[in-house]
Amino acid sequence: MTKEIFYKKVGRKYVPVSEYDSDLSYALPKGAHLLIVYPGGQSTRYDINPNYAAMLAACRVAEDAISKAIMDATEIRRQTRGKSETPLTESQKAAWENLVKEFGDDAKQLEWPSARGAAEDAVKAMMAEAEKLMSVPSVKKAYEQFMLMAELTKDNNEQSSS
Repeated sequence: MTKEIFYKKVGRKYVPVSEYDSDLSYALPKGAHLLIVYPGGQSTRYDINPNYAAMLAACRVAEDAISKAIMDATEIRRQTRGKSETPLTESQKAAWENLVKEFGDDAKQLEWPSARGAAEDAVKAMMAEAEKLMSVPSVKKAYEQFMLMAELTKDNNEQSSS
C-alpha cells in the first residue's frame, strides 16, 4: 500500500493539496464491471448489466458442450510436475487401477485437474455458445427487448418496495 501526500507552495509554506492511495485507485465498487486494457490506455465501465439472457440461453443450448468440457477437463492423467500433460488410455487406466489395488493408495501418482479448472473450461464453452447465439439478429433483438423489459420492471419494483 502506497500513500503519498502532494503539496503546493503557497507563499512560504507548503500546503497539502491531494493524496494518492494505490489501493484505493484500483478498488472497484460492488457489481459487474468491464475493464479493457489496450496499448496506451485502458477504459472501465462500471456497474454494467451482464448478458444473463444470452448466458442462460447458451447454458440450455450448450448442456452437451458444457458436459463434454467438464469431462475433458477432469480426465485422469499422469502427474505433470513440469512435464507436458499426458492423458492415459483406457487400458492404461485399468492397469493402473489394478496396480493401486495390489499396492494400496500409496502407489497413486496420478492427478485430476481442479474443480476450478473444470469450471473455467465450462465457462469458456458457455461463452462460445453465447457468442454464437448473439450473432443471430433475431436472438440479439429478443435479448435487447428482454433487457428493456427487465430494466422497466426493475425500476417499477424498486419504487413499489420503497
